[in-house]
Amino acid sequence: MSELPGSGLVERARAIAPLIAREADEIERTRRLTPSVVAALIENGLYRALLPQSLGGAEAAPEAFMQMLEEIAKADASTAWCLGQCSVCAMIAASLDRDTAREIFNTAPGILAWGAIAHEARAVEGGYRVTARWDFASGSRQASWLGAHVRILGTNGTPRVNADGSPEVRTILFPAASATLHDVWQAIGLAGTGTDSYEVNDLFIPERFTAFRDVPSGLRETGPLYRIGTGSAFSLGFAAVSLGVARATLDAAIALARGKHPSLAAGAMRDNGAVRGLIGRTEGDLRAARAYLYATAAAMWRDLSATGEFSAAHRSAVRLAATWTIHQSAKVVDTAYHMAGATAVFRSNPFERRFRDMHAIAQQIQARDTHYEDVGKAILAETL
Repeated sequence: MSELPGSGLVERARAIAPLIAREADEIERTRRLTPSVVAALIENGLYRALLPQSLGGAEAAPEAFMQMLEEIAKADASTAWCLGQCSVCAMIAASLDRDTAREIFNTAPGILAWGAIAHEARAVEGGYRVTARWDFASGSRQASWLGAHVRILGTNGTPRVNADGSPEVRTILFPAASATLHDVWQAIGLAGTGTDSYEVNDLFIPERFTAFRDVPSGLRETGPLYRIGTGSAFSLGFAAVSLGVARATLDAAIALARGKHPSLAAGAMRDNGAVRGLIGRTEGDLRAARAYLYATAAAMWRDLSATGEFSAAHRSAVRLAATWTIHQSAKVVDTAYHMAGATAVFRSNPFERRFRDMHAIAQQIQARDTHYEDVGKAILAETL
């Protein structure tokens, strides 16, 4: 059987996980990935997981990308989140001309981050001008380039529209040094992601540093990976992060149960039938969630590789699997946290930070309950 593209990423992620685990407390304290962690991610090519092979990237299959993030998330959720965010942002390289993509991604450190869709840019000769502030730029503190998704105004100030009448939205890219970053990320979880705001004032963006994100006709790369689009790639990646956090939290609870004696009368946790049953059921829930997510990704990848088409059915299947996996992972973390009892509330033990990280993940767009409504609508619309 041929090896999946990017398979070596998983082994490299596993190799640097102990370093990341040792740095996790400092990441939490400073609310930034530490220089040694960023250096290890760069040196091992992990930020380049989804970058085209034509630029020296791994152009990894979704399964390898997900496994990479899962391994990192077991060590530290903030590191995995930043890595997932910046890796998916790098997919925009497939929509840029080769020289522009090289300038962004092949000049060290070659890391791109961006935030939510917001605001407008006005067309001018040779490009666009923009004054705006954007939020939720995970990984921006490590990035050498920043991006933003903006609606486009014509030279006369009138909104430009696509052929179907929808607003024209472009992704603009600019050096991080051109922006002012605002330290606003004071959150209950994923504290180390530096998911801050960034601002530019009357910044000129040359035309070549703009692209249409997730528009198949705008792709300059032919690989199937770039047909998936960044939205579905984010969903698969962040669901994998949630699995890593859940795995590490349940493992910590199992280790605790092997040695903890809640009281002299109660005896060891490992001998308690209720604890044994809870661990067994929770282990089954986690394995089921992981199997479902990976099976969905594998089926989608087989179809996409064979046909070149990422269909609405693929998008719906990915959305459902990712959303459900994040929710199941949160349940696993909650169970492990409660199983640990009073031990879980101390910062010196590996529970409370993962509990907070998991619930920060579950609040993100990839875990919205409305995704179930969207999938249900699609199912009901199917012709029998």
